Amino acid sequence: MDPFDAGAGGLLRQPRAVWATAGASVVAFMGIGLVDPILPSIAGGLNATPGQVSLLFTSYFLITAVAMLLTGFVSSRIGGRRTLLLGLAFVVVFAGLAGTSGSVGELVGFRAGWGLGNALFVSTALAVIVGAAAGGSAAAILLYESALGLGMACGPLLGALLGDASWRYPFFGTAFLMAVGFLCIAAFLKEQPKPARKTSLLDPLKALGHGGLASAAVSAFFYNYTFFTVLAFTPFVLNMSPYRSGAVFFAWGVLLAVFSVVVAPRMQRRFGSLKVLGGSLVLLAVDVLVLGYGDHTTAIVCTILSGAFIGVNNTVYTELALGVSDAPRPVASAGYNFVRWFAAAAAPYFAPRIEEWTGSLRVPFVVAAVTAVAGALVVVVRRGALTGEAKELETRHATEDSVTVFAN
Repeated sequence: MDPFDAGAGGLLRQPRAVWATAGASVVAFMGIGLVDPILPSIAGGLNATPGQVSLLFTSYFLITAVAMLLTGFVSSRIGGRRTLLLGLAFVVVFAGLAGTSGSVGELVGFRAGWGLGNALFVSTALAVIVGAAAGGSAAAILLYESALGLGMACGPLLGALLGDASWRYPFFGTAFLMAVGFLCIAAFLKEQPKPARKTSLLDPLKALGHGGLASAAVSAFFYNYTFFTVLAFTPFVLNMSPYRSGAVFFAWGVLLAVFSVVVAPRMQRRFGSLKVLGGSLVLLAVDVLVLGYGDHTTAIVCTILSGAFIGVNNTVYTELALGVSDAPRPVASAGYNFVRWFAAAAAPYFAPRIEEWTGSLRVPFVVAAVTAVAGALVVVVRRGALTGEAKELETRHATEDSVTVFAN
């Protein structure tokens, strides 16, 4: 079945609750790239170094990673709807506070609180969309990736438009939009059935004992280091005005969205998920290497082009994480995200420091290229764990999706 089919349960025919959750997810993902075009402005406004400003990403994703162990624990006790609303409330409060920061230390701290809210919301949103979407898990994952791509594209654009007046305004804008998302979730999403068994704090870690899920998580860890080197370090390399930087990352986000939602599924059907993932990781490594060694124009082109490879990778990794093990999807997602978000915290911290230690802007991108290749090597070496178990579960999920389509 084509998930884009607007007929019975296609991607475009979804309940209002799904659209409300997906819409709020767009804003949540906007928060990731929101600060990209204003990083130099923040550094100037708060008299901070690039290394200090990069901690905006590090604190955000470090808390997000640790909070992944809490999401299932919380949602299995208070329900998906209340968990979403709790996460949104955290984001509204801490995004608003971030706009009032008087020092880079305050801003980093408020971003950490923002990361906690985002973890509660994003991981639960995926489970809610998968559970409530018409068309089964394939359509749900594409809808979720659509929200991710649109959010990653619009975040830098919003950051540039509002940040041109003041670096504080994008934070206030995000708080307002998330408040709208809070109202939409409250109005349109009914309480989801609680799982029969409450999730413990250790369940996501236990799920990583599964060879296939652990392999996907480790590969995604290396990939995310590359991903967030591009996202957090490249703005300092480009050194452009908020408008120009926002335009570059908007184009990057558009490619990410198109390749994650349109191109990746077609490539997977033709070549298989693991071949597509391995090839895309190698091409991403080449791209970031050229980005580091090229001139300014080349760096812009390669930054935009990286969105295509990142979009493909995001879709394939999400499907692997949700389908390769027999753990419940929310638990598998939490364990997988717990591992990979640590790399998202590490890259913004280490990239500017590697540049300081070596005195070269190229070396951080060399490291990023190496980590992308390492991710591809994990896919090749652990192919048996990823392929055999994925095929076994593919049949089971196809049956579940058929029942879902029939029920809708």
